[in-house]
Amino acid sequence: MKKIINCFKEVNPVINKELRKVSIDEGLEIAKELFNILSERKDGLGLAANQVGYDASVAVVNVKEPLILINPVIKEQWDEVPYYEGCLSYPQKGIKTKRYRNVIVHTEQEDGDLYFSGVETPGEGKGSWESSTKNKDDKLQLLESICVQHEIDHLYGKTILDREDKSEPIQVKKKIGRNDPCYCGSRKKYKKCCINK
Repeated sequence: MKKIINCFKEVNPVINKELRKVSIDEGLEIAKELFNILSERKDGLGLAANQVGYDASVAVVNVKEPLILINPVIKEQWDEVPYYEGCLSYPQKGIKTKRYRNVIVHTEQEDGDLYFSGVETPGEGKGSWESSTKNKDDKLQLLESICVQHEIDHLYGKTILDREDKSEPIQVKKKIGRNDPCYCGSRKKYKKCCINK
C-alpha cells in the first residue's frame, strides 16, 4: 500500500501538478486504496491521489459519509468564509485560508451535480425532534464543504500553502491553566471554579 508523502521531508513530483483525468473504473480502484490509507492512518478526513504519488484526478472525503470525487469540477461556489486548515502532506502545519460555505461540484461518476453547504440552520422554529446535535451537524456540514474544496484543489496542483490568507494575523488565545484566575470574573482559581461546572 502506498503512503502519504510528507512534502516537508520528501519530494512529491505531482503535488503541484494538475492531474490527468481517469476512467470511472480506474478512479474507483484508486479511491478504494485512498480510503484504505485513511482508514489505516485514522488521522485524516480526505485524501487526493497526488498525496500518495498518483497522477490521477481522484480524491476521497469522509466527514459525514464516504465520498468519491473522480475528475471533479467546481461549477459554482459562494459565501466566502475564513477557515483554519491542515493537510496530511504538510503535517503539523496549519494555514488560515478563505473558502466557501457553498459549493456545487460535478464528478465523472455522478449523473447530477453534488451540492455541499456549510450554511447554518436557523435557530428559531426548532422542532421537538431536533436535539442538541444541530450545532454539531452545522459544523460537520461546513467541514465537509471545506474538505471537498481542499481535495479538489489538490487535483489541480494547489495546496493550502497556495491558499494562505495573510490579510489578518491569526490570534492564538492563551490556554487557561488550572491555577490561573477564572475567566468568569469570580477571582477564584480556574480549577476550583469553571473547570468543575
